[in-house]
Amino acid sequence: MLQAIKNAVPADYPVGVRISATDWMDEQDSWDIESSVGLSKALQQLGAVYIHVSSGGLHAQQQIEVGANYQVPFAHAIKQAVNIPVIAVGLITEAAQAEHILQTGQADAIGLARAMLYDPRWPWHAAATLDAPIEISPQYLRCQPHGLKSLFKPFQHQN
Repeated sequence: MLQAIKNAVPADYPVGVRISATDWMDEQDSWDIESSVGLSKALQQLGAVYIHVSSGGLHAQQQIEVGANYQVPFAHAIKQAVNIPVIAVGLITEAAQAEHILQTGQADAIGLARAMLYDPRWPWHAAATLDAPIEISPQYLRCQPHGLKSLFKPFQHQN
C-alpha cells in the first residue's frame, strides 16, 4: 500500500504512515507494540518519512486506560527503533505537556486533534505559555494580545 501511494505522488513528495500501535487486546493473536515496532522498521525501509502513532479503538472488549499521554509510550518505543520522525498523540492538551514530550525525546512531533477542535488558536496559546515568539501571516499581526506584544513576528517567506 505504501508503494502504491508513493507511485501516485511526485517522487519528492513526503509520504508517512499513521499506525495503530496496539489493539488493546490481551489475546494471543492481538496487535501489540512489538508488532508495531516491526511494522515501523519495515515502513522506514520502504521509504516512509514519518510514523504517526495512535492506537486502535475497534473492539467492544478493549480495556483502554485513557489518560494524559496514554499513547505516548507507544510513540517512544517506535522512536527508539527507527531513524525517521515519530509523531505522538494521546490526550496531549497542554503546551508544557507537549513540550516535555519533545524535550525528553519521546517523540519528534505532537499530533493534536481534540485540543485543536476545542481551541483553534491552541498554537498561539502554547507559544504564549512557553514564551516562544511565532511567525504568523501579516493579517493576524493586529490581533496580537495587548500584553504580549512580542509574541507575533511577521512570517518571512523563504525561497
